[in-house]
Amino acid sequence: MKLTKKSHACVRLEKEGRTLVIDPGAFSEEDAALGADVILVTHEHPDHFDESRLRAALEHNPAAGIWTLKSVAERLTAAFPGRVHTVGHGDAFTAAGFDVQVHGELHAVIHPDIPRVTNVGYLVDGGKVFHPGDAFTVPDRPVETLMLPVMAPWSKIAEVIDYVREVAPRRAYDVHDALLADLALPLYEAHIGRLGGTDHQRLSPGAWTEV
Repeated sequence: MKLTKKSHACVRLEKEGRTLVIDPGAFSEEDAALGADVILVTHEHPDHFDESRLRAALEHNPAAGIWTLKSVAERLTAAFPGRVHTVGHGDAFTAAGFDVQVHGELHAVIHPDIPRVTNVGYLVDGGKVFHPGDAFTVPDRPVETLMLPVMAPWSKIAEVIDYVREVAPRRAYDVHDALLADLALPLYEAHIGRLGGTDHQRLSPGAWTEV
C-alpha cells in the first residue's frame, strides 16, 4: 500500500488502483481529495473537514463515497444521496477494496469549558494503518503504521510519547503538524524518536512511502 502524506491531518492510501483519503481539511491542499474512491472524515473541525473539498471530490468521481460520523454526514447527505455513510465506534465496512474498522467516540479535551465533539479513528486493512483523528484512541488490535497527531492545542509532547508507547506500532508518521514551527521539528523528532519506543519518521507534504 502506498501512503502519501498531505498537509496537516490528511493522508492518501493507494492500492490496486484504488485510493482512500482521510481528513482532507482546510489546512490540506485544495486537490487533496480529488481522485479518491473512498473518503473518511474523523470529525467536524475545519482542519479535518472541508465541505468544498469533499463536494469537489464527489463531483469529480461519481462513484466515490464518504464514510464519517453523523455531524459531518448531515451536511452532505442531501446533496449526495446514497453516497454518504454514517459510522460510529465498533462499525466495520469494506469500500473500494479497503477494509475499515471504526474506533473511538470523542475528541480529546481541549479545555473543560469547550464541549467535546464526536471523533472517530479509522483502522485500515486489519491494522495496516490507523488514523485516530483528534484523540489518543488505542485500537483493540495491533497497529503496523500509526498516523501520530504530533502537535495540537489539545496535547503536550509527553502525551504524544505515551500514546506511541501504548499503541506500540511498528512505525509512526506525523500528522496534525501544520501548526508545528520548523524550529521545533528537531526537538519533537528527538523526543518522540528517543522515548516513543518505535520507528518514528516525518514525511513532508507530498512525500510517500510503502506500508
